[in-house]
Amino acid sequence: MLYLSENLKKYRILKNLTQEDVAGYLGITPQSVSKWERGETYPDITLLPALANIFETSIDLLVGMDTIRAETTRYNIHKKAVDYQRKGEYDSAEKTYRDALLIYPNKPGMILGLASTLALKGAAEEAIELMERGLAISANEKQKSTMRAALCFLYLKAGFEDRACRLASELPHTRESREVIAPLIRQGLTESEIDENIKKIILGEGDDIW
Repeated sequence: MLYLSENLKKYRILKNLTQEDVAGYLGITPQSVSKWERGETYPDITLLPALANIFETSIDLLVGMDTIRAETTRYNIHKKAVDYQRKGEYDSAEKTYRDALLIYPNKPGMILGLASTLALKGAAEEAIELMERGLAISANEKQKSTMRAALCFLYLKAGFEDRACRLASELPHTRESREVIAPLIRQGLTESEIDENIKKIILGEGDDIW
């Protein structure tokens, strides 16, 4: 029933129906329909076929099975790609994410997943571009925290020390914190040390951030 409330409202509006119209078809009160749409209560399961009929859709779409299946599919894509990353099979992880982006071109998780893979491969320039793009549209705070920390080291790798320092100073007090990362950036790291920090940040979280 996770998506039922918003879908009841969405399909009702698409059909140009009022809550009173839906209530009339079902022989219930408009207040009941209002509570369903606000997620305060749910319709009896026996009413789902009638609601699907009214909105000329399927029960699966009404309860959001399409969304649930899509979320499961995306999770499995991330799991597969992260498994490749952990094995050091970065080309396979990159292909997994590039193929996924053909289907989900604007999903921040897919964009940042590809960026993290390119970062692990050492392709700093494209990884930076994708990370900046993905961070601008991501709403996942854990994901953003991890990717910002990795981006600090990517900036450093690309020779943008000022940008690395500025971003590090904005990091929150978390495991990937400014207290940890800012001193590392300032002390001057070798390229292999930079790569090791990127790997530690990205693979340290794995699929938890997706």
